[in-house]
Formats: sequence, structure tokens, C-alpha cells
Amino acid sequence: MKENTLKSSWNAGRSNLGLWLTAGDPTAIEHLADIDLDYICFDLQHGVIDYQRAVSGLQALRPSKAVPVARAPWNEPGIIGKLLDAGAMGVIIPMVNTVEEARAAVRACRYAPAGSRSYGPTRANIVLGPDYYSDANEQVACIPMIETKTAVENLEAIVEVEGIDAVYVGPADLAVSFGLPPGSDNPDPAYQAALAKVVEVCTAKGIAPGIHTHPGLVQTRLDQGFTMVTVTADILALSAGVKAALAVARGEVEAGSPGAMY
Repeated sequence: MKENTLKSSWNAGRSNLGLWLTAGDPTAIEHLADIDLDYICFDLQHGVIDYQRAVSGLQALRPSKAVPVARAPWNEPGIIGKLLDAGAMGVIIPMVNTVEEARAAVRACRYAPAGSRSYGPTRANIVLGPDYYSDANEQVACIPMIETKTAVENLEAIVEVEGIDAVYVGPADLAVSFGLPPGSDNPDPAYQAALAKVVEVCTAKGIAPGIHTHPGLVQTRLDQGFTMVTVTADILALSAGVKAALAVARGEVEAGSPGAMY
């Protein structure tokens, strides 16, 4: 089976940068496939990507060295299994708040005896290798989301669940659970302590701490110890590029300057 270089990188202690897809247009993905990214994630929870569009996107991404990851709509074994059968090499699973929910996430990602995933890798066998079944439990990344105060409180127990490879912080939902407005960051001491705890607990356990962010926060998150950091999203990058091009066209920014796209 094809090596999951994201997991290999985590095991080596390296940091990884990724792209989030919320629209998932296959033509756009073909243009993104050659960019030097460590992973690209299809968002089936809050994005406008359904299962068939995710499959088309995975097909467009096939030549890329970036590891294909998908965020499932929820912690439900049917869609988790389908995303893995389609060729995703990792699944980000929303709102994992308890040990039992973490165990359910792992079961959905693993074949027996480690889990209860049903066998039928329709596309994965073709794109990831004929030995998919024998290697999938080792290569597939199970990534529960830590995005509530409850999840942070239960974190030590959650990371003890065998089969978890990384956790992924949803900063907006985490803020909401602390009674704060949603956003990528917040100076609130309790919120910052929660982020620090995620890094500390995961690092001690040998599990990669991941987080959703934007370009201006990436270095901060890397300095804090996060090793799976999403840099931007397709729609956000598209909008930023158009705005930058317009700024040049209107003479607001000089072409070739740091603020210019072209």
C-alpha cells in the first residue's frame, strides 16, 4: 500500500502544512495538485462537498504528493468507511468529546480485530495498492477533532485510546464552548490554556496535535508545538488572490510588491 507520508512525518517529529477544501472543484484541485503541500483535506462537514464531489476531487488529486484527507460530516461509521474506500488516507472526525466517542472513531477507521470497518475498498485498492487490506490499519490516519471544553477536559483519557494518530483542534467551536465568539484565535487565558494542553498532552503521548488556522497564525501555531497546521482554504485563497489582483489593477499596490498577487 502507498505510504502515508503524513504519518511518517509525524513519527519523525516534523511539522506539516495543509490546505482545506470547502468547494472542492475538481478542475481547481488539478491546479493545486502540484503545490508543495503535506496534505489536502476535503471538508464534508461544513463545506459544500458531498460524497460524489469528494470522489471526483480525490481523482483530480491523484498525481499529488499531498496526502488526501477528508473531514467526515460526523462520527458515523458509514460515511467514514465510504471516504476511506474512496481513497482518503486519513479521516478527521468532528466533535469527539469522550473516550467512547474516540473509540467509535477508531473502530470506524480500522478493520477487525482493531475495529469494525466493513471491507470494500472500491477505489482505495486501485489508487493505494492491491495490498490495501493488509496495510490499511497501519497507514490510515484516524484524527478525532478536539473542539469543546468537554473534549479538552477529557483529553488525557481520549489520547489513551489505541489507534488515534492525531487530534485536530477546531478553534471556532472551541471558542464557542468557552462562551467566546467563534474565530481562529482568542486571547482569553482559558482558551489559550486549552490550546497549550492539547499540545502538551499529545506530545507526551506521541500523537500529532493539529489545528485549523490562517496564514497569519501559522508560525504562532508551529511555535506552540502544533505539527498538523492547515494554512488556508480554497475559497479563502481564491478570494484573497482576486482582491490582490484588483489592488494591483487599481494602482493601490505596485506589481511585484509583497502585497501583489501578480
